[in-house]
Amino acid sequence: MAVTLPSSALMARLIERSASLATPFLLQDLDQVRRNLRRLREAFADAEIYYAVKANPHPDIVGVAADERCGFEISSDGELDLLMALPRVARIISSNPIKAPQFIRRASQSGVSEFAVDSGAEVAKVAREAPGASVFVRLLVDNTASEWPLARKYGVELDVAVGLLRQADRLGLRPIGTTFHVGSQCRSAASWEAALAVTAEVWRAASHHGIDLELLSVGGGFPVQHTRPIPTIEEIAEVVRRTVKVRFPAGVRVAMEPGRGIVGDAGLLGASVIGTAKRGDETWVYLDVGVFNGLMEAIDGFSYEVVTEARGMPTTVVLAGPSCDSLDVIAEKIDLPEVAVGDRVYFVNAGAYTLAYASHFNGWLPPTVYSIRDSN
Repeated sequence: MAVTLPSSALMARLIERSASLATPFLLQDLDQVRRNLRRLREAFADAEIYYAVKANPHPDIVGVAADERCGFEISSDGELDLLMALPRVARIISSNPIKAPQFIRRASQSGVSEFAVDSGAEVAKVAREAPGASVFVRLLVDNTASEWPLARKYGVELDVAVGLLRQADRLGLRPIGTTFHVGSQCRSAASWEAALAVTAEVWRAASHHGIDLELLSVGGGFPVQHTRPIPTIEEIAEVVRRTVKVRFPAGVRVAMEPGRGIVGDAGLLGASVIGTAKRGDETWVYLDVGVFNGLMEAIDGFSYEVVTEARGMPTTVVLAGPSCDSLDVIAEKIDLPEVAVGDRVYFVNAGAYTLAYASHFNGWLPPTVYSIRDSN
């Protein structure tokens, strides 16, 4: 459902400050990125934070994370190049379980020493391209409470995980731990508890084979507010701390790989209405941004909070992007006040996976990015 006023004071302020910007645009508040990093650090105490660069690779965002001494999680040459261009960078890990050989080699030569794996072929690849590196296994965990599940493509169960850790040891690698992902935009703190229970079984089984693990990554999935209730960072942190204390040995390295949780609520995506149409019983509203040039997550049902400055009684519309492709539909049924060509529509908390996914399909440009900060 859409309302005419955004749900946060920050988004209202960003709308006000965007009045002179041509659409489509992504206005990102760097102060909010900094606040989110500090909030995560406070909530999770001694946990290592690695920003998942894929969520928003804009240099301004990455620069703030570097200034905050945040680590980085990467999976490609492009992301590595982005970080190597910084004047200083904290620790880097690579948590994508399948990586290109040349990336592993270059990353290792650049000082990256910890790589995720979830197949025997990947363990062998890392051993070949980065001899002596440390590896951690991506586990298969429940993703049903997430808006964007990630369980099918990656992750292994207990027996396979232990086998991969043993294989890594035989090949001269350092099997140091595990990671998992509860799914992007996860709406239940209990998902981390369940995933940690699965992880604890793997750790116990590995120990029986003489492999004592040290790195416990709780992955990403930390949500930002959209249209459905979410747990707070503090609520998730409490679940993680409690479960780790009960199920894992003292002194374990707890790590996390947030992306959306750092940048999601720091961005406002602005668009303009370029057309309307009545098609049977449906009213269609077309914008200058769609799934191909900024809102790719909507293609699989991801639901944004959408607001407009238009007034009047809400009506249910189909909200679509500008391209010729019939897949370019942002929302099948969304309530908006009556809008006309030229009116602005805003997507709230859109700082993650909008810029990163955007293409130039059909000649429509991705949103122009503007960064603001009020602090020094």
